[in-house]
Amino acid sequence: MQAEQHKIEQQPKHAENVIECQNLSHRYGKRLIYKDLSFSVPRGRILGLLGKNGTGKTTTINILSGYLAPTAGCCTILGYDVRHMPHTMRRHIGLLIEGHVQYQFMNIEQIERFYAAFYPNQWRRDAYYELMRKLRVAPKQRISRMSCGQRSQVALGLILAQNPQLLVLDDFSLGLDPGYRRLFVDYLREYARAEQRTVFLTSHIIQDMERLIDDCIIMDYGRILVQRPVRDLLSLTRSYTCPAPDRFDLKTLDNLNGIYHPELNRGTLEFTATIPLGQIELLLKQRGLEIDALKSRKINLEDAFIGLTGKY
Repeated sequence: MQAEQHKIEQQPKHAENVIECQNLSHRYGKRLIYKDLSFSVPRGRILGLLGKNGTGKTTTINILSGYLAPTAGCCTILGYDVRHMPHTMRRHIGLLIEGHVQYQFMNIEQIERFYAAFYPNQWRRDAYYELMRKLRVAPKQRISRMSCGQRSQVALGLILAQNPQLLVLDDFSLGLDPGYRRLFVDYLREYARAEQRTVFLTSHIIQDMERLIDDCIIMDYGRILVQRPVRDLLSLTRSYTCPAPDRFDLKTLDNLNGIYHPELNRGTLEFTATIPLGQIELLLKQRGLEIDALKSRKINLEDAFIGLTGKY
């Protein structure tokens, strides 16, 4: 991405950031995951990290959790370098990663009492049991006999009961059917806003993200493609179609700032853009296209994600 485009699409700085990552780079052997990745998450915001498989979402989660040291760069949470954060501060981070609940031989009540002992001064059992009631999970139900989706919600209930300042959730809706996903998304959004909690999360189900998050980061391979509030992104981003002449060369649209992944489909040019209509018309007219038949439509977050990153 050109420097001008990158400057337009960076989220403005905030006076109080819970997460600050500067120039993160990471490699697995010779494979570069990303280089010089920088972003921040303001207090009280819900930020969603979107990216295709292999772009570094789980790597970023592991760096934020302190499980993985970046090859280069620095990551701070609540003002502390995550690699040297005091144990007393780690209690203020609620973390959900793949695997969910351990100690599956316990039931709903037993595991709540077990975890409560580690957070004597901040535990909120009411938050845990409120979610369990919404999910209609019986107090004596053994975790080993639950579905994957139910176990993930038990884990999330335990995280909410920790009353953390920051929630870091990796693929939080894994295994949930549509009804339970909707229930939890609404519950988490209301909880985070009422308690002014900060949330950093990933999910492969972008419809859930659109209902939940305030801001989004869209990652491409090796870089941040977009970082901005979802409302701003969707007000700016449109899908466009335009008739194309025979043998139109798509290469004439290469490297145009703000126009993403143009395709030809049966004589129609299709693309996604984040620049004003007048600018698009000028660019297309300069390349011999009939702009009188140019059509645009509003799109949702999933369409914006595919349009900006490409279908494949």
